[in-house]
Amino acid sequence: MSGQPNTRLNDLFGLAGWSKGELARLVNRQAAAMGHPQLATDTSRVRRWIDMGEIPRDPVPRVLAALFTERLGRVVTIEDLGLVRHGRAGKRQGGGGLEHQGPDGVPWAPERTAAVLTEFTGMDLMLNRRGLVGAGAALAAGSALSSAMHDWLHTDPALAADAPRITDPLTPLHADPAGFDRYEAAPIGSQEIEELERSVEVFRAWDASRGGGLQRKAVVGQLNEVGGMLSYRHPDHLQRRLWGVAANLAVLAGWMSHDVGLEPTAQKYFVIAAHAAREGGDRPRAGEALSRAARQKIHLGAPDEALDLMKLAKSGSGDDVLPRTKAMLYTIEAWAQASLGKGQAMRRTLGEAEDLFVSDKGDVPAPSWMQMFDEADLHGMQALAYRTLAEHEPGAAVMAQHHAKQALALREGGRDRSKIFDNISMASACFIADDPEQADRYARLALSSMGANSSHRTWDRLREMYRLTGQYSGYPKIEDLRQEIKLALPRVPGKRAQA
Repeated sequence: MSGQPNTRLNDLFGLAGWSKGELARLVNRQAAAMGHPQLATDTSRVRRWIDMGEIPRDPVPRVLAALFTERLGRVVTIEDLGLVRHGRAGKRQGGGGLEHQGPDGVPWAPERTAAVLTEFTGMDLMLNRRGLVGAGAALAAGSALSSAMHDWLHTDPALAADAPRITDPLTPLHADPAGFDRYEAAPIGSQEIEELERSVEVFRAWDASRGGGLQRKAVVGQLNEVGGMLSYRHPDHLQRRLWGVAANLAVLAGWMSHDVGLEPTAQKYFVIAAHAAREGGDRPRAGEALSRAARQKIHLGAPDEALDLMKLAKSGSGDDVLPRTKAMLYTIEAWAQASLGKGQAMRRTLGEAEDLFVSDKGDVPAPSWMQMFDEADLHGMQALAYRTLAEHEPGAAVMAQHHAKQALALREGGRDRSKIFDNISMASACFIADDPEQADRYARLALSSMGANSSHRTWDRLREMYRLTGQYSGYPKIEDLRQEIKLALPRVPGKRAQA
């Protein structure tokens, strides 16, 4: 017992709206349902948890996590509740690192990664089953994430340096029990890992084609199983590959969550992915995972926070990052700069991205997670950056059109969502450049494809484009387009198309 109030638990308790007595009764009922009928919690115990910082014994933290997850309609972990025993959440240790993750996504101890991963995915699946998945809490600020993770990400990422030292490589790690509906995990071999790696490719291709909504639960379920596998310490070469699978699945789970508007859930997955990549010794993968969080921030209107995250993603990727990966990171930074109206900086950054992309000779095979970033993607990101800058500098719309045309010409089959984005970028740039005829053509190409895609982000971009049509509302063709868009846009609480 710390003697200090547990502010995390207190904040979530306030959001839930329970009385202390009501929570005590719910804990007893939920514990019995989970196979612990002997548990007897009362109001005084709940008061000690909240007011005195007492950490109850297992299974109470897991029971509380399940109750708050269901009540708030978003994943709430044991860390979020401030109920982890080894060290105080968010307290810096002597070396400058952080003991484990708090609700803002700061680092946790290495042996906790598999347990946190399994707990979080288990809660996410529970919400899916009960139809309770919601946006929930606000995102952590980019500056808070980057400052918390800086020292941790820049230390030696080698697995041997981080992992608990044990005699038998197949002994289960002594992580806190986490998650629900978890089967008894067992060690696996190289053939099973190869099958998992192939499954990642299948999920990635589906996401690129159809959006994140339809396969998100399958990815989260696969990640949950991998978390169970990671509760065993395999031989180092297999353990690193398994951490790589976990990192790739976590990025996909995050990207799919972002794609359907589950923003805090997405951010958690990106942070989990960075942890998993670092556990496997892959710093470039950890940096790419954080760059996804930066893209999310730009989409949500926080480009300054995105720049904080991009500094960390670039510096934390290490010396082994390939030129093409660096080019991808620079395009995201340029988009953030464009969002802030920093045209000169954006053009300079895009120039560096082009140079890096061309300098990649392809003599070193790109990792699987970089296969999607090709020349079409480079042009697509340039089009997006210039189209974004055109809100501040209308003359930039010409370059946005140029790069959007290049991207569309180069797009291969299976990249349907990217084509929708390219068409929207092109249409938006045409509206800004006072070319409504061309704009109408590309807007209709985007609109015709969106019904077969589950990406909410495409609708968000379409709403941005719809705003630009207002000045042409007197044109019959554009007025028809506006009506079609209004009919097609899904209803979002608190949002409507602006005239």
